[in-house]
Amino acid sequence: MPGEGHPTKPTALTPALALPPELLLKAQGIRWAIFDVDGVLTDGRLYIGEHGETVKAFSTLDGHGLKLLAKYGIVPVVITGRDSPAVRRRVADLGIAHAVYGAADKLAAANALMAQLGLGWDTLAAMGDDWPDLPLLTRAAFACAPANAHLEVKAIAHHVTTARGGHGAARECCDLLLTAAGRYADALRDHLVTLDGGTAP
Repeated sequence: MPGEGHPTKPTALTPALALPPELLLKAQGIRWAIFDVDGVLTDGRLYIGEHGETVKAFSTLDGHGLKLLAKYGIVPVVITGRDSPAVRRRVADLGIAHAVYGAADKLAAANALMAQLGLGWDTLAAMGDDWPDLPLLTRAAFACAPANAHLEVKAIAHHVTTARGGHGAARECCDLLLTAAGRYADALRDHLVTLDGGTAP
């Protein structure tokens, strides 16, 4: 029973996630979301092998969140200042169709994608952790930063996650965007149906 340490099973009508109404209002209308890699989808550390190869660790929580965005109508985008086979492999595994690698100018990269997708700043969410992300974060309709972000990035973000980069921060942002779009409960319901083999409540 709930009082004995067993949480009530969530349903589409009673999701456990609760967010401030004013935050959800700010995040409404988002149609696409740009994510940095180092410090957002990873913890920011670079592991260099003896042959110069770069190894990075990614969170499966974040990965599932990005897949949920795409499934429920928000286009996930990756723009990263670095390029590596590990990042390309991760992006491909997640089915992310739009990504820019080795972007020295993230603003220019975002503008190019904007023209390609026919979307604007007024429907963009962006998540970054350091100064190279500031041009995107200051222009985006909704700016998110992980707990490990630089102080100046946190100062301009509309929301700072409780989780650190590479440890579920992007998932927090994804969940927030899905909730603001009114699709979080749908996603939860669909997963419960898959697990139970039953019909949606």
